[in-house]
Amino acid sequence: MRPQSLRAATACALVILGTALPGAALAAQKAAVFPVELFDPGASYGARARPADTKKLTLVTDELRKALHDQAGLEMVDTAPKADTVAKEGPLYKCNGCAADIGKSLGADLVVTGYVEKGSGQIFNLNVTIAEAETGKVVRGGHVTIRADTDDTWAHAMRWVVKNRLLAEPLPGKS
Repeated sequence: MRPQSLRAATACALVILGTALPGAALAAQKAAVFPVELFDPGASYGARARPADTKKLTLVTDELRKALHDQAGLEMVDTAPKADTVAKEGPLYKCNGCAADIGKSLGADLVVTGYVEKGSGQIFNLNVTIAEAETGKVVRGGHVTIRADTDDTWAHAMRWVVKNRLLAEPLPGKS
């Protein structure tokens, strides 16, 4: 076979293979992963998170973004351009689906939100959901209880939720 014919045959075989394997030709899905929020039922109205809690929220948000990118192959969408909208509409865990609209306006296929519910000084619940940006339909979710207030326990909890709940099965549109 001549080199040009060989290249054409190879390209044709790759196209056929790509259509035969489910998900082989899928483009990377885009995900708007919003910062993990704090729900502290014991705080007085208007109270802000403690600096130590803010640090841990940033840590778990970074863990979530990294895991979804590295393990699920999601392309991260920058949510910073809508920070004012999030501040106005939020908290996202109780805004009745506003995160989907915000994510859709950013060009995301999926919207990822999370919050930590503060129980006592040493018990926290970490909740994460993944929803379709187009419809707001939740496609995956999970939660775990954190029983110590350290950076390591919070990061471990996020890794556990991602591995055992969010990505236990491939996300829709992924093979």
